[in-house]
Amino acid sequence: MNLIFMGTPEFAVPALEMLHQHFGIKAVVTIPDKPIGRGQKLMPSAVKITAQNLGIDIFQPSSLRNEKFREELAALKPDIICVIAFRILPASIFSLSCLGSFNVHASLLPKYRGAAPIQHAIINGEAETGVTSFLLNEKVDAGNIILQKKISIPDGMTAGELYRTLMPLAANAAVETCFILQKTFQPLKQNDEIATPAPKIFRDECAIDWSQSAHKVRNFIHGVSPIPCAWTLLDGKRLKIYRCALLNEPRNSNAFPGEYEATGEVFRVMCGDEALDLLEIQPEGKPIMTASAFIRGRQHGLRGKLGA
Repeated sequence: MNLIFMGTPEFAVPALEMLHQHFGIKAVVTIPDKPIGRGQKLMPSAVKITAQNLGIDIFQPSSLRNEKFREELAALKPDIICVIAFRILPASIFSLSCLGSFNVHASLLPKYRGAAPIQHAIINGEAETGVTSFLLNEKVDAGNIILQKKISIPDGMTAGELYRTLMPLAANAAVETCFILQKTFQPLKQNDEIATPAPKIFRDECAIDWSQSAHKVRNFIHGVSPIPCAWTLLDGKRLKIYRCALLNEPRNSNAFPGEYEATGEVFRVMCGDEALDLLEIQPEGKPIMTASAFIRGRQHGLRGKLGA
């Protein structure tokens, strides 16, 4: 079978490895190397590094609509094209496969269509999520469903932890989907009326609103941890927050949202209804640290107000 794999980040690597082990991948398509850091050194994607280690041919088109690239891909006579965490494919590309082109998406579609399904699931306090493989069409994340795999989301899990949990699940789904595509099967049409969006979340959108409930603030902090990361202002400087804990204690009626007290091992912040304990933080210009380490290194201002 001629299998083409398309992907970019670490999330796609386990699927690439497992698919190659089961079927042998004919070629990998990933993004061009990107300049990183002050030196602007070109860095390959995680998928490219893995493909090189596996000895798989690699394509890095600057545009998926490039006619030369399409011709080169067509010459490989792909039976199946598998896409995980990559770009939106034009019909001229996904129509090249004779058995089908599919994507493995990190949500239970039609929930959370878009670039950030994992983050939005945590932000919205979902108790369940999973991965969905679906046939590609011209509408983003809206193709007919091939299979779904579900998991529970433990209370207090961050987006980063869920990301790592879903990686092997996506890999298994990719392998199973390739087996399914080689047989007669009936895909399930998505219900567009209950679809929900999951657009990319940017750093400037991650300022914490302490007036919201503690549950909402906790879910938001965990939903954008570690990237792009929730933040607030402490003494006029940006303070990133990676992890926190609910107290389930009523807010002191004399305290206002955003007011904090940092004593002993505890960095406690008031929200709209209850307080939160901050656990992992990063003051501006410093490494990530525990709240207790921050308190030990702070000589003044153990009480105050967070926010703009």
